[in-house]
Amino acid sequence: MFSSRLNWSQHPNRLSILLAEKRQAGAQILDLTESNPTRVGLAYPQAEILDALGVASALRYHPSPRGLDSAREAVAGYYHDRGTEISPDRVLLTASTSEAYAYLFKLLTNPGDEILAPRPSYPLFEFLAGLESVQIRQYPLRYDGAWHVDFDALKRAISPRTRGIVVVNPNNPTGSFLKQAELDILDSLAAERGLAILSDEVFRDYAFGGEADRVSTLVGDRQALTFSMSGLSKIAGLPQMKLGWIVASGPRSEEAPDQAMDALELIADTYLSVATPVQLALPRLLEVSGRILQEIRQRTAVNLSRLRAAIHGSPATLLRLEGGWYAVLQVPRTRTEEEWTLKLLDECGVLVQPGFFFDFESEAYLVLSLLPEPATFAEGVSRLLRVAAA
Repeated sequence: MFSSRLNWSQHPNRLSILLAEKRQAGAQILDLTESNPTRVGLAYPQAEILDALGVASALRYHPSPRGLDSAREAVAGYYHDRGTEISPDRVLLTASTSEAYAYLFKLLTNPGDEILAPRPSYPLFEFLAGLESVQIRQYPLRYDGAWHVDFDALKRAISPRTRGIVVVNPNNPTGSFLKQAELDILDSLAAERGLAILSDEVFRDYAFGGEADRVSTLVGDRQALTFSMSGLSKIAGLPQMKLGWIVASGPRSEEAPDQAMDALELIADTYLSVATPVQLALPRLLEVSGRILQEIRQRTAVNLSRLRAAIHGSPATLLRLEGGWYAVLQVPRTRTEEEWTLKLLDECGVLVQPGFFFDFESEAYLVLSLLPEPATFAEGVSRLLRVAAA
């Protein structure tokens, strides 16, 4: 009866079954997977946010497929404040980054076409692509003390049906940024093969330190047609506001970015999904987002510092982390990742994610969010390391 695009297993895994049992029994869980910034005790500028949403003009509906001029100008201002100049005409608003992916898959592909996505990475692309009848082929990131794009493998993954390459910058969960030399290769390769680049930049504002060759955004003059995505969910810690965007870039001498924007406008006009109140509020929300962003930066920095101190001399290793909200621990291969997570939850009340959730190619890796309240995070890490030491 239903579409084969929904032919995914919905059977709960062992970790989710155990977690449900624990919660039903009233067990206290130290959740080191929490990634919702609104649930970790951060101080939001509540009055300013509510005031921004309470404008009378929100009661009138003036549909604009690309987004209201004032909102797109605010997005351009966001990039200006970070040293990048863009035209609001190259901005299209969406309800989320997930919707942005859906629009771009509609723009670039026909059923059965392929999009390349990094591995490891957040386990979302296959689902988004499947809903568009598109296939995901993965290209690997390699770790040798730092993360690198395996360009030989990426080139081998390109087929006649490939239409685009996804870059997550910084990557989730590895926290690795694209380097300038890698961008030069990627941009040249995509232009040569006639492929688009889809750059997911939602965590760009959460960098640890600053390396000279680190790429913070792909917005700007590019050889290849490039789409950069971001939104309020991460940069303002406001996932409930449901507003993201796409910025189109490409060769200054070619019309492809403008043609892409026209086509995206047609797609967006079919849905008109971005709510008027949040569009009107966007300039003010971006103004106050700096305080939220700083709260999150302080939280992740404190937890990362405690994690580094705690693992010193332990059997666990923290993989190099350049940005984002997550940390990856390599733990002894004395048990599988599934066994690690089940043991930690069952015996210690600590919830972490196994590396295979993110398509790590080998064992044993555990992924921890850096957002939980510091006391919760410190106690969870302490229990985890006691298990590792044993």
